[in-house]
Amino acid sequence: MQFLLAFTVAAPLLGAVAALLPAPPGLKGKSPEQAVLRHGVTITAVVLAAAVALTLGFDHDAPSRFQATTDISWIQALNIRIHLGIDGISLPLLLMTALLFFLCAVYSYFKLPEGPSAKGFVALLLVLESGTLATFAVLDLMLFFLAFEMVLVPMYFLIARWGGAQRQAAAWKFILYTLLGSVVMLLGLLLIGLNSGTFDMVALATDNGRGLSHTTQLLAVLAIGIGLAVKTPMWPLHTWLPDAHTAAPTVGSVLLAGVMLKMGTYGFVRILLPVTPDGMHTFAPYLGAFAAVGIVYGSLACLALTRKNGKGDLKRLIAYSSVGHMGFVLLGIATMTPTGVNGALFANIAHGLITGLLFFLVGALKDRYGSSDLDTLAGATGAALYGRAPHLGALLAFAAVASLGLPGLAGFWGEMLALFGAFDPAEGLSRPAFLTYMAVGAFGTLLTAAYLLIVVRRVCMGDPKAGPETTLADVQRYEFAAWTPLVALTVLAGLWPALLLGLTDPAVQKLLAGGNA
Repeated sequence: MQFLLAFTVAAPLLGAVAALLPAPPGLKGKSPEQAVLRHGVTITAVVLAAAVALTLGFDHDAPSRFQATTDISWIQALNIRIHLGIDGISLPLLLMTALLFFLCAVYSYFKLPEGPSAKGFVALLLVLESGTLATFAVLDLMLFFLAFEMVLVPMYFLIARWGGAQRQAAAWKFILYTLLGSVVMLLGLLLIGLNSGTFDMVALATDNGRGLSHTTQLLAVLAIGIGLAVKTPMWPLHTWLPDAHTAAPTVGSVLLAGVMLKMGTYGFVRILLPVTPDGMHTFAPYLGAFAAVGIVYGSLACLALTRKNGKGDLKRLIAYSSVGHMGFVLLGIATMTPTGVNGALFANIAHGLITGLLFFLVGALKDRYGSSDLDTLAGATGAALYGRAPHLGALLAFAAVASLGLPGLAGFWGEMLALFGAFDPAEGLSRPAFLTYMAVGAFGTLLTAAYLLIVVRRVCMGDPKAGPETTLADVQRYEFAAWTPLVALTVLAGLWPALLLGLTDPAVQKLLAGGNA
């Protein structure tokens, strides 16, 4: 288990180096490009297999205990250690990350986005995977920061070199926003480490803030929270997200929404809640307020994009929907209750599965139509996907109703638990304020249903003969292979939520109790 976790984190990085080397004789296949794409699929498949083996070997009777741990001294002068480990909070995120990267590698093997070279694309993809996996596996604040920053450069180049229109501006906006947030976050991490005498996240969580003054905790929460909020993204620090999603290639959008946004919310749960509980208690009402505004703002922005002649891009619409969905995650965290935090973690996974599927589907529509503009797709009567490409239309409708939180699918449980947490927040938090946030969030679910059903009506319905073309390629085999696991897991998590909550709840209980539960 110890070796498996270290291998899972390091293998993509080693694979990225190998991707830049010439392919050995006999393994080139039909072309060097095909060989390196096959290499990407192989490495991500091996990493996924290792993540599955970790899941199977994980002691499910003790999900609150860190397992598969590695703890080696690295920089003695600063007491920084190579400390790895997983518990019930990080294991689902690790597994989902490995799955999404594998599906993106499979999809790219058949549908490589236009750009400079396949070698560069695969290498960047694997570096990105290593950084995201490390973020969920490290247990040292400085290692967390390094892993957190490791993903920025590969994602910048994936957008800037393999993206669509306005890709340069979007890539620069992405990296400037996230780098500025990270600089502030680093100050907060250093403040905690230097004042407590350790950067070890397990020791800090067990201490539960007792070694930090109230002022130190407030400053740390403010600094670290800003950096995490940019990556989440929390309103009003979200403005980089729509541009980045619109310009990114399909797999870039899938990974940005499905994995990278989770790094911010994971930091709130793993670092701020257990390490600076008093500071979080002070800022929780404000975090809840920003979350509630984000839920409604994201939904209203999506509604505006669904209007006829509104020049609404579907990729941009789904990006704004992420602002709303991640608002529910932040609201659950702000309640500081087991119910709310479990809801936040569940919503994290659900959003990764569902929004990843949505971006895959919109990318497929853009490939077929040459545009993801809603007015262009819908035409005068609607795109009529049900008639032209019934399987594609059915999948888009499924992803839409899953995203709006239909009971029985994964999107329902996280949002419901976050709202339940707001109904009865942690002791000392203003219940009237959180009841207001709950009401605003519930209203946001209605707005979410409205814009997603409008999208389904305009894209899936209509007269198949009224458009410029009467035939459209339906779901291809490679698309079916890349999308089916996301559909299956969305249904499984919706019908059997205990599968995920059984992992997260004991770990959350211990985390909120300062390691004493």
